[in-house]
Amino acid sequence: MAFIIILIAVGVLLVLAEIFLIPGIGVAGILGLISLGGSCFYAFSEFGSTTGVIVTLVNSILVVGLTVYLMRAKTWKKLALKTNIDSKVNAFDETKLAVGDRGRTLTRLAPMGMAIINDVKYEVKTLEGIIDAGTEVEVAMLEDNKVYVKRLEVDY
Repeated sequence: MAFIIILIAVGVLLVLAEIFLIPGIGVAGILGLISLGGSCFYAFSEFGSTTGVIVTLVNSILVVGLTVYLMRAKTWKKLALKTNIDSKVNAFDETKLAVGDRGRTLTRLAPMGMAIINDVKYEVKTLEGIIDAGTEVEVAMLEDNKVYVKRLEVDY
């Protein structure tokens, strides 16, 4: 009977860890469900159907009850992030950057990367294809704080 209790405790802890600490369907949740299922299987096979049903009901009540209790507990509010992020990535002054400005890629654009334009680093996106590092580029479009570039065509 101690083995069943250990399986239930481990299963409940792993399932709760999956719900509250490690979101998503991951190893902890799957192992927790296997542990809870193993406790039910072991109870049915070793102690009969009455004990198996009782263990299954205890597992269900424990998981649902502890989940509801922990969701209502104020402890989790202390762990929650309460700040708002109001900054923008790659915000740039539109007076310093315009369509037609030229620069050079710092990293490979596949399709995004870094480029230096007018002595300022920007995160840029290529309109088509992949552009290698060190290639001359031209600003093709500015849209929603995104800088789109194209390979600079050199006429000979």
